[in-house]
Amino acid sequence: MRVHIATDHAGLELSAHLITHLTAKGFEMVDHGPTAYDAEDDYPSFCINAALAVVADRAAGLDSLGIVLGGSGNGEQIAANKVAGIRAALAWNLDTARLAREHNDANVVAVGGRQHSLEEATEIIEAFLAEPFSNVERHIRRIGKIATYETTGEVVA
Repeated sequence: MRVHIATDHAGLELSAHLITHLTAKGFEMVDHGPTAYDAEDDYPSFCINAALAVVADRAAGLDSLGIVLGGSGNGEQIAANKVAGIRAALAWNLDTARLAREHNDANVVAVGGRQHSLEEATEIIEAFLAEPFSNVERHIRRIGKIATYETTGEVVA
């Protein structure tokens, strides 16, 4: 699986750890930056580029997910969710990480680097990457309604 990763300065240490750790586990990691610590960096471009790459990979039939990191993960999740076709979920424990994939078919996970220990954040992300989408009809239907709104602006009841 290819995993696109992006961060802001607050998640840089976690990002470097995850790139090394997940590469060793066989994931193809693609780093969308930043490459150096800058407390004044602007995370939206990094996160949007990672999300665009996930959409492009999936459109090409590749198995691909994304990770966006920050101090809280909130802004990074918001930025990623501005990309059509992205369902980014903020995960703060193992259950929210698994449910994001199982019920929502989230294709990007957001995690706050300042909210978790390195070990805990790693476990949350591994849980997200390992969990398959359930393909349960009600979840497919709900995701379809979100996609309809995203592409047409129509709110389906």
